[in-house]
Amino acid sequence: MQFKDIEGQQVLANRLTEIIDSGRISHAQLFLGPTASGSLALAIAYAQYLGCENRQHYPAGSVLRADSCGECPNCRKYAELVHPDLHLVFPTTTTATVTSRPCAEDFQEEFRGFMQEFRQVGTEDDWYVRLGVENKQGMIREKDADNIIRSLGLKSYEGGYKVLVVWMAERMNVASANTLLKTLEEPEGKTLLMLVSENRDRLLSTIVSRVQQVVVPDLGGGMSAERKAEFAGMFVSWMRLLFKLNMQPLSEWVDKTAGMGREMQKLFLQYVQESLRACFLKTVAGISLKGELDFGDPKFDQSFPAMIAPRNIEQMNEALNEAQYAIERNANAKITFMQLSFKMSRYMKKPAN
Repeated sequence: MQFKDIEGQQVLANRLTEIIDSGRISHAQLFLGPTASGSLALAIAYAQYLGCENRQHYPAGSVLRADSCGECPNCRKYAELVHPDLHLVFPTTTTATVTSRPCAEDFQEEFRGFMQEFRQVGTEDDWYVRLGVENKQGMIREKDADNIIRSLGLKSYEGGYKVLVVWMAERMNVASANTLLKTLEEPEGKTLLMLVSENRDRLLSTIVSRVQQVVVPDLGGGMSAERKAEFAGMFVSWMRLLFKLNMQPLSEWVDKTAGMGREMQKLFLQYVQESLRACFLKTVAGISLKGELDFGDPKFDQSFPAMIAPRNIEQMNEALNEAQYAIERNANAKITFMQLSFKMSRYMKKPAN
């Protein structure tokens, strides 16, 4: 992966190449931002530039100040994600072929294929779909941490940096995170550890305190236009059902939503939170950012934002956070969404004080 292949992140790419060229390389870094906006791709491009044997530097005024050559042996190995000094760790779960004690080492080929297919900007949900486990929650376990320590303890195959990339680092359980603490604080020489995360708040504070943060700008909410359109239709239907509280169609909506994978459920709830935030801004300040209040239904677009006001926005947001937390903990999705629906309906109709 070269920086030129990552859309929209040229400013950050220039900062990263400048850091490497100046020799100010932090041994432990946290790339924080949506995978769909390039956080994982940037981490891989950073490692490739670090290992490139013929770095390219461009004239002043160019969009990129520098990039890896893409042609040297190291670059070719990084492009195929087969460099022997590159170690990839990511959330896993049991599948039809790995029925117990899963870890990242069991799925290296599948993960490389996933990264190549989505050009390293596929979402966590895309990864679970590829594994055929849409309704399961992946995790990074202590076994993964033990494998990391063992791998980084070996000598570099190529004589350069040993690079560890942990994708969706917030999926580390407490045992794996604690196991990695000493490695993050005092790694072997010429070792680069890069955690890639979408949510810093779900990382242990002891992890965050040991890494240098690289904030990756969100280029579109980490969601495709097609998925936004799908969620918009679900959102409009749900809000109308909550207003009327007709139980039969609401129950059908809950059943359909509960049938989605857990990652899709969480992504939908995040979409709802962003939509309600946009409605609230329109209500209290008359602010309407382009595209944020376009749900594909002109009548709904015009009338619904006024339903979200200071009297209910805080309670609705709290209810959505609680539902996301329940889904994270593998709660029954039908019960979670039905309870959430009752709360949201009540808050929506809450009279002004």
